[in-house]
Amino acid sequence: MTSRFLLLCKTPSRWPATWRLSVLLAVSFVLVVCFEYANLPAALLLGPMITAIVLAVIGAGMTLPKPMFLIAQGILGMMIANSLPLTVFAKISLEWPLFLIGTVSTIVASSFLGWLLSRTGLLPGTTAIWGSSPGAASAMTIMSESYGADMRLVAFMQYLRVACCAIAATVVATVFHVDGVAAEPVDWLGVSSWSGFAVTMAIILAATVAGVFFRLPSGPLFLSLAVGLAIKFSGILPIVLPHWCLAISFAVLGWGIGFRFTRQVLQHAWHVFPHVLGAILALITINAGMAVLLITFADIDPLTAFLATSPGGADSVAIIAASTNADVSFVMAMQVARFLLVLLAGPMLARWLSTNQAT
Repeated sequence: MTSRFLLLCKTPSRWPATWRLSVLLAVSFVLVVCFEYANLPAALLLGPMITAIVLAVIGAGMTLPKPMFLIAQGILGMMIANSLPLTVFAKISLEWPLFLIGTVSTIVASSFLGWLLSRTGLLPGTTAIWGSSPGAASAMTIMSESYGADMRLVAFMQYLRVACCAIAATVVATVFHVDGVAAEPVDWLGVSSWSGFAVTMAIILAATVAGVFFRLPSGPLFLSLAVGLAIKFSGILPIVLPHWCLAISFAVLGWGIGFRFTRQVLQHAWHVFPHVLGAILALITINAGMAVLLITFADIDPLTAFLATSPGGADSVAIIAASTNADVSFVMAMQVARFLLVLLAGPMLARWLSTNQAT
């Protein structure tokens, strides 16, 4: 019995399904707790994704039921809609020239860098273009597969950018003598309204089924996002998504992405790492230049300008902005404006750039 146990430990590819599931849940939970404690962005997705990558590489991968992955996409779309503040569009309309310049310049710069990466031939298909998209990391990763990109490498590029942007924002906050960031306590088990939650999930399920039925690219995510925006800004009913539901959906998305990794994919990611990191640092530098322009010509304070133009890590940017004397409304309005523009124009821009990358 002991020898069989030791043999199984040495050969993960022969682990029973119960072993794999137990290790998956336990390690994912530990990593999420550690990442949350360290205030890392996207901890709920990164912890499960890293766990799944490790299990997949050592031969202990699993296959998730596709409906779970699709419903998780729908929950992500509804969460994005619910996270948008009602005042954001009023703020954008009042200072639209600044937001137009700030968002378009970031998208143009990231698209150009992604196009340059795609020209090198180091990344397959439209991967470089989707991976360079400046915002909506989770949504871009999920949508990329429908447009001919390698979702695994897109996730690698997107979350490397998110991590770099979070580090850069923290450094800038430290330079401007900002006190440490304190995260607000979260009620992980509470539900504000069970009936509201049931209605919200029913709408998400309907949007998910419709997205699959009509074979729309990333249909569950996009339809849930569209319906969620209509509900949010009309106020016809509350959107109720408790934290534990979001945690489960992000874990499912992380596992779904992570289990697609192989040793060959990781080797390729390591091979292109210097090029990807160089493009990310170039984008951060370009946006820092845009921040200087905001400081010079729009009389925006340095910290607000840098946080507003940060090309990713909106959650970490929001925490830093809310804990300092930065203009939180301006920062989040700029982040939301770019986020929405990326969601709307990203697929069309990626398709256009991919058709012209060989010319």
